[in-house]
Amino acid sequence: MRSLGLDIGDKRIGVALSDPDGILASPLTIINRRDESQDIEAIVDIISQQGVGRIIVGLPRSMDGSLGSQAEKVEAFTQRLASRIQVPLEYRDERLTTVLAKRLRQAAGGKKKRKARDDAQAAALILQGYLDEGREP
Repeated sequence: MRSLGLDIGDKRIGVALSDPDGILASPLTIINRRDESQDIEAIVDIISQQGVGRIIVGLPRSMDGSLGSQAEKVEAFTQRLASRIQVPLEYRDERLTTVLAKRLRQAAGGKKKRKARDDAQAAALILQGYLDEGREP
């Protein structure tokens, strides 16, 4: 079953997709935020086209583990998305995933300013962490 990873931000939504066996997560695309209903429709289309059976959403916690205003925005958006789909949805702590994605890109010799690509990579890191947890004994 394919899983979809989402890194929801104010300007972009990073999207990642697992392989059919649920082993490897890869960056898929970026949704540039315009209008919430269009953003949700874009995700619904991806779910339908890719045969997604589960969605993992990064929840941006503060370093102390608390939920701040950005986490509340993500939860509100996710609730509206959930009302449009029949796919199970779970949250995963996403602390520092965008920072890690940026560092990975830089270590690989990528260009300095690729925030959009970092968002998709952050979604892949969120999803990969979830997939790896499911395979632990």
